[in-house]
Amino acid sequence: MAEGRVDAEQVFDDFEERFGAKCPKAVACLSKDRDALLAFYDFPAEHWSHIRTTNVTPSSFATIRHRTRQAKGCVTPITMLTMVYKMGLCAEDSWRKLRGFRHLAKVIGGVKLKDGIEVKFRRLAR
Repeated sequence: MAEGRVDAEQVFDDFEERFGAKCPKAVACLSKDRDALLAFYDFPAEHWSHIRTTNVTPSSFATIRHRTRQAKGCVTPITMLTMVYKMGLCAEDSWRKLRGFRHLAKVIGGVKLKDGIEVKFRRLAR
């Protein structure tokens, strides 16, 4: 929950120092993937809360899972796939919109971000 990558790096260092002796395997596992764990700092700050969440898949597909369990044995694989697709389309209406969704084009386009803020480069005068 740090404000930026520099703060997160400091907290990570403190974590390694504090728990390295108690849980060396766990700390080594997390340390190995340090860059991946802190990768969300390269995305717009508005997206951070969405990237940090771990409840995306279970909550999105709870209705679908419930309905498919009830219909087990009553349909063919093709009709089950069709039913899951249609339920996904209906459930999509209640999904929360991504905060900062207007930044997606920039992310896809490869715009560089530092701590969630776009980095603009100035051209040097000749």
